Amino acid sequence: VQVAESGGGLVKAGDSLRLSCATSGGPFSTYYAMGWFRQAPGKGREFVATIMWDDASTSYGDSVRGRFTMFRDTAKKAAYLNMNNVAEEDTAVYTCALSLRSRQGSTRDESQWDYWGQGTQVTVSS
Repeated sequence: VQVAESGGGLVKAGDSLRLSCATSGGPFSTYYAMGWFRQAPGKGREFVATIMWDDASTSYGDSVRGRFTMFRDTAKKAAYLNMNNVAEEDTAVYTCALSLRSRQGSTRDESQWDYWGQGTQVTVSS
């Protein structure tokens, strides 16, 4: 299974941006969840958002809740992250993750995920 992000770039504080995560390959007809994580320079990877494949329920990190929205397209096997009112502290490499099965623990934990993309850079200027 391949996971590929797109949509990153340079934006100004207060702007909006949409990231896309496309998946391909594999024999799987459905997924368990997809998620977004980010890593800013000099920092560890941070949970951003996750969406459950069956009912589209979502969960967000505290720093993005109310500004970012995640949704998925089951037909395209893709997920998206709408980023509104971005701030300089949102600057990071955003990486998409795919989970094929339920596990004990939280989807905020990196160990929950089966496949990862290469990431897309988002840079927010003042």
